Amino acid sequence: MLDFIMVPAVVGIIVLGIYKLFELFVRKKERLIIIEKIGDKLTPDMLNAKIEFPARILNFSSAALKFGCLFMGLGIGMLVAFAIHYNFASFVESTYYTRSTVYGSCVLLFGGIGLITAFIVELKINNKK
Repeated sequence: MLDFIMVPAVVGIIVLGIYKLFELFVRKKERLIIIEKIGDKLTPDMLNAKIEFPARILNFSSAALKFGCLFMGLGIGMLVAFAIHYNFASFVESTYYTRSTVYGSCVLLFGGIGLITAFIVELKINNKK
């Protein structure tokens, strides 16, 4: 049913996993180097100072909203594609290509609508602040 998306999805997940693994080891080395450089200059009065985080970290993160709207849109797209295929299968010759075209187009359309919805909701939340 969704064979057209499985290969790119699996390749993307594998590439992302390998990238994150390399990034993990590189960051560990960077942190160790920073600790070695700071170790000589560290004084006890530095430990009593307050730690201030940048404002970027404290802002609202909408990754969960984006993923939620994306997956909701993908689910609605699959449901609409199933309804289209089920209702119009007797009128149109139902081949593999027509089914995959209907499913693919509905999934991408409603996934895009979900991301646009997440963007609009994020803009409204940021405007209230």
